[in-house]
Amino acid sequence: MLNILLKEVASFFNSLVAYIVIIVFLTSIGLISWVFPQTSILEYGFAAIDPLFSTAPYVFMFLIPAITMRTFAEEYKAGTIELLLTRPLTDLQIILGKYFASVLLVVLALIPTLTYYYTVYTLGAPQGNIDTAAVIGSYIGLILLGAVFTSIGIFASSLTDNQIVAFIVAVFFCFCLYDGFSAIASINVWADYSYYINQLGIDFHYSSVSRGLLDISNVTYFLSLITIMIFLTKLALESRKW
Repeated sequence: MLNILLKEVASFFNSLVAYIVIIVFLTSIGLISWVFPQTSILEYGFAAIDPLFSTAPYVFMFLIPAITMRTFAEEYKAGTIELLLTRPLTDLQIILGKYFASVLLVVLALIPTLTYYYTVYTLGAPQGNIDTAAVIGSYIGLILLGAVFTSIGIFASSLTDNQIVAFIVAVFFCFCLYDGFSAIASINVWADYSYYINQLGIDFHYSSVSRGLLDISNVTYFLSLITIMIFLTKLALESRKW
């Protein structure tokens, strides 16, 4: 698995994909967080970087599928998937190697945003007037969200040999699982069931973690969703052998 992970990371950085994705992500987040007046941290009025955490999920919906779309689709198209499957590795090891390589790239894209925390920490009145614990919780939530979106993207890539199709499918699944259930719950026909429907969506649990509620139910939700997507990816990969 480690060999697959290192190969994928090297492949990312030997092409323009990693650099373009990280630059686009940081530029988008930077404009939204500091330049656009409707979402600017400087216009927020509080020593907080909440705009970063409220807009990042929607940037992730496009950033992460762009990272994961090539993981299996490229192998299918190039015909190297058969060679990969003949290596002394299980399907799960191959999937996890590609998965963790993509998650690592997502985390690397997030690291530069720590400068936003330092900037607000410095500009706060008085200096350091920022809820550091809440920021840490929000970053944990963002990493968990990125890990879930990555698992969705890996699954989408395992379904097709076309990277564009894999990208579109991943964006669609990410959007539906993030906002879809809350949209359904908002329809005034569910009565008391609306709350439970809302709990099925990623947005509910991400918002809870971002508020500092890092309890076992939220973590279990994210890990369960990742496990389901990895399992579905394994089924899709195995179906290629039939």
